[in-house]
Amino acid sequence: MSRILCISRHSPYQTSSACDALDAVLAAGAFDQEVSLLLMNEGVWQALKNQQASLLGRTGIGKKMAALPLFGVKQVYIHTPSLTQRGLTRDSLHLDAVQLVTNNEVRTLIQQHDQLLSF
Repeated sequence: MSRILCISRHSPYQTSSACDALDAVLAAGAFDQEVSLLLMNEGVWQALKNQQASLLGRTGIGKKMAALPLFGVKQVYIHTPSLTQRGLTRDSLHLDAVQLVTNNEVRTLIQQHDQLLSF
């Protein structure tokens, strides 16, 4: 079985890219693929707790994020420099089971996976 890494770099409500990335990850997990998710750049906003998407007239992505473990997605990584640049901390996130990664660790993650999805 190939290992898939999905990198999501977009904020949750500006375009459909964040939702598309989550849909791809959930679909891969539903088909018993070994898939991991890496949130970086504006994508770190997807893991922020207390999102109020309804104020923007959008549907929240919190339920999809919460469903990741149910679909077999065991690893969710968050790029530490992206968090820091946006003034966020681990306490700002609604996901407990995340692993914070540095730039060097991102390179290693990419090398450890057989396929890469980039959104």
